[in-house]
Amino acid sequence: MKKVAVIQDLSSFGKCSLTAVIPVLSVMGVQACPLPTAILSAQTGYPSFFYEDFTTKMNYFTEEWSKLNVTFEGIYTGFVTGQEQITNIFQFLNTFQTKDTALLVDPVMGDVGEVYKLYTDALLHQMRQLVKCADVITPNVTECCLLTDMSYEKLHSYTNDHDFIKALEEVGTLLQQETNAKVIITGVNPPASNFIGNMYLDGTKTFYSQNEYNGENYSGTGDLFASVIMGSLMRGEDLESSVQLAQNFLTAAIQDTVKEQIPKEAGVNFEKYLKMLL
Repeated sequence: MKKVAVIQDLSSFGKCSLTAVIPVLSVMGVQACPLPTAILSAQTGYPSFFYEDFTTKMNYFTEEWSKLNVTFEGIYTGFVTGQEQITNIFQFLNTFQTKDTALLVDPVMGDVGEVYKLYTDALLHQMRQLVKCADVITPNVTECCLLTDMSYEKLHSYTNDHDFIKALEEVGTLLQQETNAKVIITGVNPPASNFIGNMYLDGTKTFYSQNEYNGENYSGTGDLFASVIMGSLMRGEDLESSVQLAQNFLTAAIQDTVKEQIPKEAGVNFEKYLKMLL
């Protein structure tokens, strides 16, 4: 069984990060090996939560796993708390990444035009270096703009869907050229549209797929999406098909969540749809 080192936080409530990644990779036939960046009683969208930073603990995992002589077919990085954690990730990559190791970087920094509380210019600088090491990057629209120093506001000034998608493709192409990675831009919601989609760019072609959008943002959907992409990479599947699989999986989970009237901070009802990933 292939192994993926997953470098993300563990949030007990919110169905995001490690609690989303592990079941998805497992059902796709991959062993998830978690390296926590932080421990939270609930994801940060809740009104109150306990938070313990794991920055000083990360290198212990690198050292101990080195003693075991383990190898990883994949490495998947998600939410980090700051510049020092990315420095630790570089140390991990120096130890475990080989030419045969697939690296997926989900550059978690913000969403809907807003940056998260822990975001700093130093974090952005380090993240720009990290994505250059990746085989696949899964930014949302906000993160794609941050990584390329493009204006989110200017992008959303386009009122025509075609013009918006064309402008976003230009931003995605720039990121693809700067990193030489395959880029999947998630959560694409054109300003004049009731649809949400994902755009895949690999340097030779662009693939865009969309579904109807209910206007809500749910905890963990980006993590679930990227996890399906990681699992597909490990199974040697075509990434265009993987984007569609992830989109169909999330659409089913979100529809069920709406039906059950689950609060958006609680995440989506993905568990019963894991069978779609077999």
